[in-house]
Amino acid sequence: MTFAPLRWPDTADAVIRGDLTIAVAYVTPAGGAVVTSVSPVGLGDREAGRLGFTTSLGFPRKLERILRDPHVALAYHTRDHGFATDASLVLAQGSASVDLRPSPERLAELARAGERFLGKTPRGPVWNWLLREYHQERVFVDVDVERFTVWPDLAARGAPTVTGAAPPGAPAGQAPPAKGTAPRVDVSALARRIRGLPHRLLAYRGADGHPVVVPVTVTGHDAAGLRLDAPEGLLPPGGRRAGFLAHAFRPQCVGLGMRTLTGWLTVTEEGVRYAPHTSKGLAAPPYKGLLTVSNGLLAKYGLWRARRDGTAARLRGLAARGPAE
Repeated sequence: MTFAPLRWPDTADAVIRGDLTIAVAYVTPAGGAVVTSVSPVGLGDREAGRLGFTTSLGFPRKLERILRDPHVALAYHTRDHGFATDASLVLAQGSASVDLRPSPERLAELARAGERFLGKTPRGPVWNWLLREYHQERVFVDVDVERFTVWPDLAARGAPTVTGAAPPGAPAGQAPPAKGTAPRVDVSALARRIRGLPHRLLAYRGADGHPVVVPVTVTGHDAAGLRLDAPEGLLPPGGRRAGFLAHAFRPQCVGLGMRTLTGWLTVTEEGVRYAPHTSKGLAAPPYKGLLTVSNGLLAKYGLWRARRDGTAARLRGLAARGPAE
């Protein structure tokens, strides 16, 4: 059965075309979700109902999980340093496909779009060599959107407008992990690390399999985890695996910080508690030249490693096989 493309609403168009950085969430084999930040540079085909972003072979786990389970969500949650001014929060949920070998035309279009958001690309013999893998070995993730949810403000307050599939009910609580639900990282140290990262989001797997991304506020912490506040009704009651993202970025993403967590979310009448189990951080230098050199070298190393350890071939095999049943 085929379905007509879901054309996103007018209120979301400027946001999708203009946000510099968004959050992308995907699900894990254990039924949790991971949420991270990307710069989509306005990628999207409104008539086809398709959004997108790019990544690289240097992040194989993200690609493997999306190839195995294509349920993803994109949250356009901040207007910082972009071109959109509308105050709405846009959540797009859909099914992803991965283009591991994009055409030269598609790569050229990406380069043009990227310069609008990220600034002019340096050129010359040395720069062309340094940035070859960064620009020519990109992987595209295309998302056929099944539901758009638009809140009137970035904090997800107020009644949302939904376009597409009706939202499912709240998902049931999950069985606790075998190692228990308590924090597995130092919560106090984690609280210090995210203090300067003002954008905070939580993601969990919804009842229909799509991740749900919710803006949250950290109101405190103790040995049991982070205490959170979220808009009423957006976090389901009970316990479940969930991902957490805290990040910040500067104009053209020259200088950014990001911390991604996985852990256990508990929602009761007494409040919301998040017990972190894993924590990974990323920081990019606030100097354009140094950032460009770093991107080029990391892309070269990532591609070399992916070819050497078989990642590239494994991803191609997963893409040819399709999502796991």
